[in-house]
Amino acid sequence: MVRFLLALLLVFIPASAGAQTSYPMLMSLKPVAAQTGKVSEHTLSSAHSMFGAHLVIVSGTGVTGEVLTKMEKDKDGKSPNLQSIQLKFTIAPDALPGVRDFRVIGDTGASSIGQLVVVTDPVIAEQDNNDTRETAQPVTLPAALCGTIEKGEDVDLFKFQITEPTTLNFHVLAMRLEDKVHDLQTHVDPIITVRTASGSTVAAADNRYAADPLLKCRIEHPGEYLLEIRDVRYEGNAHWVYCVEALNRPFVTTINPLGVESGSTAAIQLNGWEPSESAKISWAVPAGLSPGLTRIPLPGANGPTNPVAVVVNDLPPVHEAAGDNNSPATGQTVSIPSGISGCMETESDIDCFTFEAKAGDLIGLDVISRRAGAQLDPIVSILNAQGGRLLESDDQSAGSISSQDALVDLWQAPADGKYSIEIRDLHLRGGVDFVYFIKLFRPEPKFSLTLDSDKTPLVPGGSTPLYVRVQRKNGFDGEVQLGIEGLPSGVTATCGRILAGASIDGMILLTAEPNAAPTAANIRVTGRGTVKTKDQPQELVVEAVPMQENYMPGGGRSHWPMLMHTVSVASVSDLLAVKTTPAEVVLKPGESKTIEIEVVRAPGFEQNITLDMVYQHLGGVFANPLPPGVKIDAKASKTLLTAKETKGSIVLTAEPTAAPVEKQLTTVMGHVSINFVMKSATCSPPLWVTVIKP
Repeated sequence: MVRFLLALLLVFIPASAGAQTSYPMLMSLKPVAAQTGKVSEHTLSSAHSMFGAHLVIVSGTGVTGEVLTKMEKDKDGKSPNLQSIQLKFTIAPDALPGVRDFRVIGDTGASSIGQLVVVTDPVIAEQDNNDTRETAQPVTLPAALCGTIEKGEDVDLFKFQITEPTTLNFHVLAMRLEDKVHDLQTHVDPIITVRTASGSTVAAADNRYAADPLLKCRIEHPGEYLLEIRDVRYEGNAHWVYCVEALNRPFVTTINPLGVESGSTAAIQLNGWEPSESAKISWAVPAGLSPGLTRIPLPGANGPTNPVAVVVNDLPPVHEAAGDNNSPATGQTVSIPSGISGCMETESDIDCFTFEAKAGDLIGLDVISRRAGAQLDPIVSILNAQGGRLLESDDQSAGSISSQDALVDLWQAPADGKYSIEIRDLHLRGGVDFVYFIKLFRPEPKFSLTLDSDKTPLVPGGSTPLYVRVQRKNGFDGEVQLGIEGLPSGVTATCGRILAGASIDGMILLTAEPNAAPTAANIRVTGRGTVKTKDQPQELVVEAVPMQENYMPGGGRSHWPMLMHTVSVASVSDLLAVKTTPAEVVLKPGESKTIEIEVVRAPGFEQNITLDMVYQHLGGVFANPLPPGVKIDAKASKTLLTAKETKGSIVLTAEPTAAPVEKQLTTVMGHVSINFVMKSATCSPPLWVTVIKP
């Protein structure tokens, strides 16, 4: 069987012993932006060849892509190492502005993710030699200025004319475009400056959205001005692309209140908007919006605004009232549950909200602020009636992804009485952009799911495991049955499960039919679990979030959440099959059994292969579907196949305390190193592991 898989490094393997083939790792798109209602051409760069690319998949609606580069083999019939190709994007007039994920599909399957910025203003690409005041590139605003900080000490300059006093907004997208570039270990840190024609500084901005700046600049005198963008450290990289939205209109940063109700009419204050009389709007919130954080253009005085972060609230709404709510004694009364919108209007502002609880009541708090682009770094506390601090929460994290927003998953009231939620900024800052939304709720057992990868390449007759990890919350310890939707034609799935009460992971094994044609589709993975409630058991259906691995400095493996997981059928792999004997392993506690493994190499492939049943890298386990108490005896196994070796073995051992498990879905993977972190692999057909009573 043949297949491609993102995997992990088990042992250090020199680069010379790496894969002969690899999926394309997209590095940069130039220009990185495209205008609504237009058709534009772009250059896509990649680590590893994109030869055979024939399909472009784009997230969302209103944007389509096409490969323009002709794919021709050389005179010897060999495929060229094509690391740069031309794409065409067609943007519908009503396409939602913002960042879109895209990927290309080719001979080696789905590429990693690239990003395209959809803008409403004309796109102006950087010209060569715009590094000095004398050679600054002339532009007309408004525009989306796209370029690259491609080398050390690179400084890009654009010159523009002002005919009357005006306010300009410059919004930079650069560092944030690199979070999903999976083989770019150092990121740009841009800084922008507006200068006079003689070089004097008018205004400058550094960090606003992470490392990306936002500059509001008031210019009083007509004349010629320069916009300068560079890396703050004067470093450079051929893939450090940027888009500067240079606007002669307001740029909305946040709204107040942050929470709105689907289908309602909301009175909204637009922050960052001028003139002030246009800053308040009445917005008919579309019905049917899903609860949670979204970004959407709002109706402004002169047309739609830039996409703005909004929390769609499905709880009883509470808006912070005018007056003093700075202490438990003057706290605003709220009930459980509530969706609370407020703002730290001034420095040293502290907001308190008071609620009543019975002894043993369970309370949860989730603050959304920094995730919505606000400046607040929230700290949330629960106080008793005397003002005593019972709990304090700062940042939250889920796996390798963290946020400065505070979270209280589960707090239990110690006694009947009144309690207060206190929220403030970590550094006691304040202002109109220090808005927040607090979800106050009664926690119930639940779970969330993540996928270890964002793509599954297959070849005809090949199989690939798709690993699913569960995060259990608030006492949920049940079994989760996995399912999948949207598979491309010719691909089938064997769906496994995540065992009840276990910390192991689940697996879905995908297989392409021997005659499957090249194809690709975005899929949806779900998990079904039954939670216990006071009334009756309730079934939850949870959608898994795809995660793409990132090559971190020093060789670590991190993850970033993605919008889509793509399953593709391709035609190239270094391994043609992994065969195992037996197809089912039955163990008694304390017993060991050997799995004999044979790999079939592609013609001419003689590099190292590592065998495993667990995803791991540098001692970290990223996916383990083996039943609890079942482990690989590494010393007794042969898992490294060098040169032309084709046979190995894995010894499975059940600990004396291993609990009974019937037919847990696993597989044996054959890994080939692409680089220090990323690997391709081929896997065996389903390998069922059972633990029986002695």
